[in-house]
Amino acid sequence: MISELQMMKRKLAKLNQALGFQRSHSTKQKVKIISSKSINDENGRGGDHLSMIIARTRSNPLDLSTIDALTLEEDANYNSWVVEHPSALDSFDRMMKASKGKKIAVFLDYDGTLSPIVDDPNRAFMSDEMRAAVREVAKCFPTAIISGRSREKVKEFVQLGNVYYAGSHGMDIMAPPRPVKACDGKNHTIVQGKKASEALFQPAKKYLPAIKEIITELEEETRKIQGARVEDNRFCVSVHFRQVREEDYNILQEKVKSVVKNYPEFHLSEGKMVMEIRPSIEWDKGHALEYLLDTLGLSNSKDVLPLYIGDDRTDEDAFKVIERRGQGYPIIVSSIPKETRASYSLHDPSEVLSFLLRLAKWRKSSSSCRPLTQIWGI
Repeated sequence: MISELQMMKRKLAKLNQALGFQRSHSTKQKVKIISSKSINDENGRGGDHLSMIIARTRSNPLDLSTIDALTLEEDANYNSWVVEHPSALDSFDRMMKASKGKKIAVFLDYDGTLSPIVDDPNRAFMSDEMRAAVREVAKCFPTAIISGRSREKVKEFVQLGNVYYAGSHGMDIMAPPRPVKACDGKNHTIVQGKKASEALFQPAKKYLPAIKEIITELEEETRKIQGARVEDNRFCVSVHFRQVREEDYNILQEKVKSVVKNYPEFHLSEGKMVMEIRPSIEWDKGHALEYLLDTLGLSNSKDVLPLYIGDDRTDEDAFKVIERRGQGYPIIVSSIPKETRASYSLHDPSEVLSFLLRLAKWRKSSSSCRPLTQIWGI
């Protein structure tokens, strides 16, 4: 079996060849070692090692000794980071022991957590094994998926009826009904869902006409930039640039900014190879987590442990909520060191799969799972 390092060496050898470089056996190029932090911080493009390496090989090839040094440094940085954010798999028994007598509610991001990050966002499919694992977890715990995608799109990807979906970073939630509270505010709209047991919560509904205008303008402004993709996530807009050439990125960024500046009620943020335009309302994934806990009757922090697994900057809002509650398990999915409020970590979606399978097995072995009608009230 080819190791990850061997695969990287092969890719970089092909890259050097494609760029017209020939590796000398007698002399070695001296290049700056790229730290994990610089990879993570530069232009918000964290996690894409190869694209960052490509950016730095326009004038100098990387030889194998440099690749070895780079790999060793990244491994050392990551290992130090894991000491501060222990593996949720290695810590599983201790975590479950601490949850004895408490109710666990599971919240999951989608891209980079349940599915790998891919070049084409329309092909971010989750595996059958992951779908089965989420299904089993949802049989035993209240489970919701909170994604930046539109609620309809993430539901189309996940294809499960026993989980709840919060799309557009929590601005489009299908959840059990609850009384409207004064704190819901004037922008918050709650309407009856297709089922009597569901309510559609959309705190940014009044911005839909403006969002449609923004999408039309972005598509016009970016259509000549090769690789740029505008995604309609209903209550927010994503501009993907993973396939955009390095030299075109600044042009794309300026075009997006020029559109957003005409809409003062919206703001621009950046995630993993994506720019996102969202209404400037006080609502994020953290608020969505709190809303779901409340509607499910699980807001009592004394006996409820929310477990949230996510990989991106927007998931930090949910991590902050769990941190503030003083109980729960915020878990970051990352293969590189990064600043986070998460207490635990998982390396990649394959470890997320292992964790979810283990969680479902633990619940079934510790006591019988309650029927879904008792968990969700449906």
